[in-house]
Amino acid sequence: MIFTHLRPGGRLIGALMALGLSLVLGDPARAQGTALVVEAALDREVVAPLLAAFREAHPDIALDFQDRSTLEVDASVEERPAPDVVISSAMPWQMARVNEGYARRLDSPAARRWPAWAKWRDEVFGFTFEPIVMAYRLDLSRHMEPPQTHADLHRLLTTEQPRLAGRVTTYSPLESGVGYTLFQQDARYTPRFWDLVAGMGRVDARLEASTRAMLEGLSEGRYWLGYNLLGSYAMVWAQDHPEVIVQVPQDYALVMMRMAFIHRDAPHPEAAEAFVDFLLGREGQRVLAGQTPLFSVRPDVVGPYTAARLRDQVGERLYPIPLNASLLAFVDPQRRDD
Repeated sequence: MIFTHLRPGGRLIGALMALGLSLVLGDPARAQGTALVVEAALDREVVAPLLAAFREAHPDIALDFQDRSTLEVDASVEERPAPDVVISSAMPWQMARVNEGYARRLDSPAARRWPAWAKWRDEVFGFTFEPIVMAYRLDLSRHMEPPQTHADLHRLLTTEQPRLAGRVTTYSPLESGVGYTLFQQDARYTPRFWDLVAGMGRVDARLEASTRAMLEGLSEGRYWLGYNLLGSYAMVWAQDHPEVIVQVPQDYALVMMRMAFIHRDAPHPEAAEAFVDFLLGREGQRVLAGQTPLFSVRPDVVGPYTAARLRDQVGERLYPIPLNASLLAFVDPQRRDD
């Protein structure tokens, strides 16, 4: 299943430019410490329509959106002054911070109605539903059959070892919290995962700290195949880079959620509650479903990017990473060392 035909409608480039002026070049409210600070492992380009919609709905709230890596976001939780809202795709790290008492409970109608499988103790909420994908260069098909399943990928790593040497990329489990999480989940769902790891070792797979770095390598021709990329980023990239094909694995596909929580020491708790409520509310989720490839969780919104539509296309082979206390096991230092 190739998703490159999906196009978020109206990516609000003008809004992105406006956001760039206020969020990057410096907002007076930020300088005075009055802006709502959101620390997020979420590309500003991808989330721009959602931020623009929030600003339109809440023109009275100055927003300072910081786009960082998962490890940087995790470290920001202990900084002072604290951020108001913390968002990350490194689900175990988010759960660990909440378990340590860093989250402020959100008691609102949107929080109470949020699906139980996508929240924990009304303190942290999964607000996206993003498939994990493979990606490859379009011209790969001139050399070999592109992979559609994990078994296909393993076969190519075995039979096309000379051609793929140094041309396969995936996440570094050391440099990326989300990469480590995805490998843990792969090992949970398939006993053949370590065969795949061995195959990557044989072709000297290159480890990157972000999906963007993998996509850049694919476009530049340094890589031919990428494994375990964030589907949301890959789909946006493929719109402007037709040489990159995005493939949702046909045998099974992991799904991760961006998790958001309000910091217990949020300098602007009311504005933080308004922001998270917007993420969970119908309007925010409608923007996710229609204008971003982050995929809406809510079943009552329609659009090209919804959990329901993804399930219709992929079926029961979707394996969402569960948002519950079991995630805490994945940040255990001994288990991580192993």
